Amino acid sequence: MENQITLEDKLKERIKELTCLYRVSSLIKDSGFNDLKELLKEIALSLKEAVRFPEEAFVEIKVDNFVFVEGQKREDAIFIISAIKSFGKIKGSVTIGYSKQKFSENSFLEEEKLLLHQIASEIGDFLERKEINEKEEIAKRQIERVGRLTILGEITAGIAHELNTPLANILGFSELLKEQYKGDKVGREDLKKIINSAIYSREVVKKLMFFSCEMPQQMVSVDINIIINEAISLLKPSFNKKHIRCNITFSSDEIYLKVDKIQLTQVIFNLVINAIYFSPERGKIDINVIEKTKNVQIRISDEGTGIEPANSENIFNPFFTTKPTGDGSGLGLSVVHGIIKSHKGTIIHQPNSPKGAIFVVSFPKS
Repeated sequence: MENQITLEDKLKERIKELTCLYRVSSLIKDSGFNDLKELLKEIALSLKEAVRFPEEAFVEIKVDNFVFVEGQKREDAIFIISAIKSFGKIKGSVTIGYSKQKFSENSFLEEEKLLLHQIASEIGDFLERKEINEKEEIAKRQIERVGRLTILGEITAGIAHELNTPLANILGFSELLKEQYKGDKVGREDLKKIINSAIYSREVVKKLMFFSCEMPQQMVSVDINIIINEAISLLKPSFNKKHIRCNITFSSDEIYLKVDKIQLTQVIFNLVINAIYFSPERGKIDINVIEKTKNVQIRISDEGTGIEPANSENIFNPFFTTKPTGDGSGLGLSVVHGIIKSHKGTIIHQPNSPKGAIFVVSFPKS
C-alpha cells in the first residue's frame, strides 16, 4: 500500500488537499452556528477524501462531548492528530488513521499533516466565532430584558399611585359603614370581606411600588449575617412542614453592608419561600454568604424542579408565575428584583446540579 509516490501522484494529492481546504472553508462560511454537528460531519467526509488512501482511512473529529467518525475506526490504528483550540483552550481534536497492519507512519505525507493542522485551526476559528456570537446574543437579550423591566417599572409605578387613592377611600368609607351596620350581622360580614379585600389589594400595590423602587429606603450599615439568620429562623415552621434541611454558611463572622434592613429581609424571605415551595419533601436548601473585595454574594440553592429555559427571561416580570392559581401573585421575584436594583445590585439564576435552581444576589460594598 505504500508505493513510491511519483511527481504526478504528488500533483494529484496537492489538488485533493487544496480542494478539501476550499470545501471546508466554504462549509464553514455557509454554516449557521446552530449546525455544528452537521458541519463537522461534512468536514470529516471532505478530509477523508483528501488523504492519500481514502478507502482505507478513517477520520475522527471530537468537539466537547460530540464525536463523529467517518470510515471504519480501528483500535490498532496508526494515526496523526491535531488539537482543536478555541481562545487558547483545547476543545477537541481531528484524527486521521489507518490500520497498523497495512500502513506505517511513512504513509502520511507532510502536506497531509499540514492540511490536518489547517483544518483543526479552521474549526477552532469557527468555535471562537460561535462563542462570540452566543455571548452577543446573551448580551442582547439582557439589554432587551432590562429595557422591558424599566418600562414595566414605570408602568407599575403609575398603576400603584393611581390605585392608592381609591383603595384608601374604600377602606375609609367601609370603616365608617361598620358603625351603621352594628345590628346587621350579615352586613358587617360583607363589609369585613370588602375591608380584607381592600387590604390585600393595598399590599399588592406596596409590592408594585417595591418593584418600581418607589418606596422610601432607610439605608444603614449593618451586619447582614444577623439579618439573614433572623429571617431564616422565622421560616423554621415552613422548613419543618416539608422536613427540609437548611444549611447557612458565612465566609466571615461579620459581614457589613449598607442596606435597608426591612427590604433585605424581604429579599431573603421571598427567595427562600420560593425555594421551599419548589423543594421536594426532605430536600435541602443551601444559603452561602460570601464576602468579596468589591461585593457580597448571597447564593440560595434548592433541589426543586429548576427553571425552564422558556421561563428564564420572564421570572422577574410582575404577575408572571409558574405556581397554580391561588398559590402566588407573581410579584415575589419582581419585588426582589426591584429592591436589589435600588441597592445597585444584581440577581441572576443558574441551574443547580443535579437538579434545582440557584439564585445569586450580589450587593456592591460601596
